[in-house]
Amino acid sequence: MGEKDITQKNFEAYNDVVADIVNGSLFNGEETIKAESLIDAQPFSQYKADKGIVHEQERDVAKYCMDMNCNIRLALIGFENRIAIDPDMPLRVIGYDGASYRDELNQDKIALNGDGNQTSHIRNRRYPVVTLILYFGKRPWKKPLCLYDVLDIPDKLKPFVNDYKINLVDVPRLTTEQVENYKGDFQIIADYFVQITNGKEYVPSSKRIQHVDSMLKLISVLTNDKRYVECMESKDMEMEGVSMCEVLDRVEARGEARGEARGEARGIMKNRTEMIQNMLKENISVDVIAKVAKITVEQVIAIGKKTAVL
Repeated sequence: MGEKDITQKNFEAYNDVVADIVNGSLFNGEETIKAESLIDAQPFSQYKADKGIVHEQERDVAKYCMDMNCNIRLALIGFENRIAIDPDMPLRVIGYDGASYRDELNQDKIALNGDGNQTSHIRNRRYPVVTLILYFGKRPWKKPLCLYDVLDIPDKLKPFVNDYKINLVDVPRLTTEQVENYKGDFQIIADYFVQITNGKEYVPSSKRIQHVDSMLKLISVLTNDKRYVECMESKDMEMEGVSMCEVLDRVEARGEARGEARGEARGIMKNRTEMIQNMLKENISVDVIAKVAKITVEQVIAIGKKTAVL
């Protein structure tokens, strides 16, 4: 499992994050799914391929929505995270969802008598499965968005082939109004990607981060910018209730400190090089110069050759 997969799954493991993403993506920010109604579900399912070989497929995130008093009852909420466009995503989603519906069938209770014959069949209620694709790629996800986009179907056959659409959240291309539908940490992430994708200089909000460790690690791997992780690892970095404003202030401060340190190092190296050059011009032996400069004889010779002294 890659670093991106791990950090995305860690961030989306929080029930409040899952509820916020679902409510913001499907219900315009209305609190339809509550965090306390969610519990972890088994992300693994199996299918049989050619020659009877059993393969395992895994959702990125899976949650049961078990609160019978909530506005909407769901058998399962699943997330799939994507950085690259997958043209077969509808096929994958229908496989995940089909396995989840099969699990619902398997939860029915069948009573047998002493002879092994069925005496009763208690059928549980069936509930819907919802899968969201969270896409963070640089290019817009134009197709595919449904099963028809994947299959080569003759027009005469289309009436008999059921379509199956996917629920795609193209995060970097959300509108400002859509970003505001999210209320928690995902709003900060979505706002970051939307601003960067639109070519703007990122202006962070003062909104407080709830899951600092997981969120900054996720931003770090999605942007390939290690400064966010390094900032988080700083001993004087408060981990509770910080905002992206404070995070960026710390990132910039650490960058300036590193720049100053590199500048000092370059200054020291320049002075040492000039000292070695002057000593070589005075025909001082390379062995003596090496001891004074605390470097190897080979390094002294290399500096001499580079500056045309030797």
